[in-house]
Amino acid sequence: MSSVVIADDQDLVRSGLALVLKVRGFTVVAEAADGRKAIDAVRRTDADVVLMDIRMPVLDGIGATRELTRLGCRTKILMLTTYDLDEYVYYALRAGAAGFLLKATPPDILAAGIRTVAAGEALLAPGITRRLIEEHIGRPPPVRGLPTELASLTAREVTVLTEIARGSSNEEIASVLVVSEATVKTHINHILAKLDLRGRVQAVVLAYETGLVSPGR
Repeated sequence: MSSVVIADDQDLVRSGLALVLKVRGFTVVAEAADGRKAIDAVRRTDADVVLMDIRMPVLDGIGATRELTRLGCRTKILMLTTYDLDEYVYYALRAGAAGFLLKATPPDILAAGIRTVAAGEALLAPGITRRLIEEHIGRPPPVRGLPTELASLTAREVTVLTEIARGSSNEEIASVLVVSEATVKTHINHILAKLDLRGRVQAVVLAYETGLVSPGR
């Protein structure tokens, strides 16, 4: 079962989350009251997932996420937020978070979300993600051909990235390309490596920021 670090500046929230997760079989390996302590806890425990509150003292969740990404920590970061269209959520995803959940999320859905990101998948509802990006991203200037930031990708990889940004699952992409899901996963791994991205979420954000996929479409 997955190991979890809980990072939130409220004692009651941390203790409540710990109880919920332990009852559902997770191992809570550490708790942290601010972003700096969260980084230390993740590095010390090498947990599978860290539940990261966005607003914390000393160092907020965005700063902590950015630092963990820079350090190359394998721990997946799942953001906890009060509002799903909060601009801070956008910046957290951009920094390398694997997804986000509302603090009011029912316990069983929270547990399922942790299992999802622990397995290496992104936790994003495509509709909410598009709304979030459209709310907070500026439209990039028009360019001819492929954006410079994506020049290292093959034509097939560009197609896969486009489908990811549109919210397609690996199964749906495989159907479009008439290939196996294993082949799709290989393409995604190549995309992430070439673009130096932490995961699928950062790939979606970059696709919008470069204009590969346009907000509202």
